[in-house]
Amino acid sequence: MSYSFFPLTSRARINYISAPLLSPVVRATVVATAPQPRVQTKMKLPLLVVFTFILILGHSECRHTSSWFPSIFDTFTNRTTQLTNYVRERGRRLRNYYVESVRNKFTSYLGINSSTTTEYPDDNGDKQSRIKRKFRDFTETEATEPIGFNTVAPNEIEDKCKDDDPTVLMTTPQLIAIHGYPAESHTIVTDDGYILTVHRIPYSKKASSKVISRKTVLLHHGLLGSSADWVIPGPKRGLAYILSEAGYDVWLANVRGNTYSRAHVSRSIDSFEFWNFTFHEVSQHDLPAVIDYIMEVKGWDVKINYIGHSMGTTVLFALLSTKTHYNKVLRAGFALAPVAYMTEIKSPIRLLAKFSQSIEYLLKLLGANEFLPQNAVLRWLSKHMCEINHYEQVICENSMFVLCGYDEKEFNKTLLPSILGHVPAGASTKTLIHYAQEIRNEGKFQMFDFGEEGNFKQYGSITPPEYPIHKITLPIALFSSQNDWLSGDIDVTNLYVQLVNPIDHYIVPLKEFNHIDFLWAIDAPSLVYSKLLQLMEEGVSKPYADMDILDTNLLDD
Repeated sequence: MSYSFFPLTSRARINYISAPLLSPVVRATVVATAPQPRVQTKMKLPLLVVFTFILILGHSECRHTSSWFPSIFDTFTNRTTQLTNYVRERGRRLRNYYVESVRNKFTSYLGINSSTTTEYPDDNGDKQSRIKRKFRDFTETEATEPIGFNTVAPNEIEDKCKDDDPTVLMTTPQLIAIHGYPAESHTIVTDDGYILTVHRIPYSKKASSKVISRKTVLLHHGLLGSSADWVIPGPKRGLAYILSEAGYDVWLANVRGNTYSRAHVSRSIDSFEFWNFTFHEVSQHDLPAVIDYIMEVKGWDVKINYIGHSMGTTVLFALLSTKTHYNKVLRAGFALAPVAYMTEIKSPIRLLAKFSQSIEYLLKLLGANEFLPQNAVLRWLSKHMCEINHYEQVICENSMFVLCGYDEKEFNKTLLPSILGHVPAGASTKTLIHYAQEIRNEGKFQMFDFGEEGNFKQYGSITPPEYPIHKITLPIALFSSQNDWLSGDIDVTNLYVQLVNPIDHYIVPLKEFNHIDFLWAIDAPSLVYSKLLQLMEEGVSKPYADMDILDTNLLDD
């Protein structure tokens, strides 16, 4: 085969580059007869393509036959595959670089020296070391995923919840009605346009008359929760039913963005504007609207007892410290697992605290609008919970258990299908960021931090103002537990000593009792609710020293 029409240097260069395209015999002949290639500065791509094409035709020996196209097609496919592999390799390296930078930030916060290959002891008792090792493994695994730190909607929760239990897909009014209690739904529009749905149990199913009691109580759920939280356990165990049997007119709040309050007079639920809120907006708009509505329905002289769990306590403290006239509107406040100061945090949400100054980064990490439970960070946290604590997979994959913890001893597993069917009920990512800021600013209960420039525009100062707890004059009782990941004893005590008119700080006498046990624990009625009822009846009107007497007759009816 002759290549005499090529310049010598070009022929050497083409033989060197195109040799993989030739058969072994032809390649050996061409390479052997070619002079050693000289180093050239640059070769134009069109010339390279033309020379390669000619060599392909020469090797195929089919320039004058009808079989030349398949040969060219096969060669083109091979070259395309090589190019695709090259692009994938470059993409993988870019992902490695990105994930490595993220890992360095997280590991730096955890105190891990990422430049070493230290092996952590595989000791079942050394959970901190195991967490570090697991997180390192997570970031390395994440580098091989097609998409890093992706956020997707929870599209499998319904399948995981399907069960013989008919309550799985029921709404809160349906859950109430199926147990024989009257249920009402009320629609409230806030002053900034959010449309809320509030549920109500006006009287007990055992009531001799349908006269609605003047004794009124408002229950407010926590982060990722809804009005269903209070009725899922059923009669004699759900706090809403217990209060109804005690003669209270029970109102169940739902905050903007959850299952029952996903509407606005002008904003689309898919817009950033709809989800641009934190617990501060809930305290300034949602909670006042609900309280005012209840008073409008029942009379402006009614005194409302307020019971909040987790974020339900946060919004109460924020409201009473900023709109102080509500201290006189309410009768008393009862805070279950209160969250204000967050220095003793044990929840995995603390991992986000270091990055809470970079709002844009966290919005990309967790979802820009609604907080979606299935993202890379929570996937790792759920995997860690399952492997370290040996929890059931469906529990680990639920964001509330991931963030709040799980008490296997007290948790009523028969409620699991119904819980998974109603939780999480929805929350804004910005609310989680606000809590992450609270963790970062240890010892401060303050408004949202927009950054120095944003703070100056919003507040007139470069730092966000703290909520003035000393302005809260409402009688308030605090309920805490020793195994609470979000509300530690030290933080609750710090809050308690700052209250102007405290009723009591009750610590649940069970070491394993945790944050969500206040809602669904097997022994919640005897450990918490009986004490709560006693304080509601006696603690507000007169002082007392010992409140160990439990009224269990109501719970056993």
